[in-house]
Amino acid sequence: MMARLPQVVAFGGGHGLAATLQALRRVTDRITAVVTVADDGGSSGRLRQEFDCLPPGDLRMALAALCGDDSEGRLWAKVLQARFGGHGPLAGHALGNLIIAMLWQQDSDPVVGLDQVGRLLCAAGRVLPMSAVPLTITGQVQGLDPADPPAVSLVEGQAEVAVTAGRVLSINLEPAAPPAHPAVLEAIAQADWLVFGPGSWFTSVVPHLLVPQLAAAVLASPARRLVVLNLQPAKETAGYTAAEHIEVLAHYAPELRWDVVLADPSFADAALATTVTAQGGDLIVAPVSLSDGSPRHDPLLLAATLARAML
Repeated sequence: MMARLPQVVAFGGGHGLAATLQALRRVTDRITAVVTVADDGGSSGRLRQEFDCLPPGDLRMALAALCGDDSEGRLWAKVLQARFGGHGPLAGHALGNLIIAMLWQQDSDPVVGLDQVGRLLCAAGRVLPMSAVPLTITGQVQGLDPADPPAVSLVEGQAEVAVTAGRVLSINLEPAAPPAHPAVLEAIAQADWLVFGPGSWFTSVVPHLLVPQLAAAVLASPARRLVVLNLQPAKETAGYTAAEHIEVLAHYAPELRWDVVLADPSFADAALATTVTAQGGDLIVAPVSLSDGSPRHDPLLLAATLARAML
């Protein structure tokens, strides 16, 4: 009898979560992506402001990442990601963002529209927003004032925090303590594995731990927990070591322990091994980057390493 494939819930946003999903769909077809909803830049920001809706961009990217590798899957992923050119009102909008925003006008529950798009794409899994209300990220950032480097400034908005030139010390969500979507809590309760990262640490990964119901569900879950580290620090974590990335997560969820931490040799160091061991977890160091030298995960290499950990 064939072993049951693991039920996996992956948390994140943007390109980092997309990389995880592209790898996971080669390991299992029982995937739920839980996506941050704080994006306020570009096409997502414009739609959010105009329609008072969730930002659809990271949700769209997750859906596209779950498309199959056959010709039809690649076609739909390309269509979903395509952007309008020119200089008119539609310029810069991703077609998938407009489709999702229109479906959201038909039903008050955003998951209904996301499930419709998922069925259209024959996606290998489900995509959910971590909260049903749009959120704003604010960051405490040090070093923005050349005249007073130790001073701490408040930076507002995901787009601004993600590219800040200072050192992000902490973040908060507005509104504080937002409700988790019930479908997310159900998915966590049924999961075999919970996967965080890679991605922009403060604006895509940490926000999940600031949703009290979601964080409590992660802590209560019997599922195993895995972190995929970045290949190098993102702009918002410039100067942070691999071990400090784990310590940031511990700051926001002190009781949370990681069963597996996965890192590329280019980023792993002795301090990371010490930190992971102190938490009682296993560190897997394996090459998972593209061979072209860009700081991107190779879906096939990452899939093989995830399969090694999960199966």
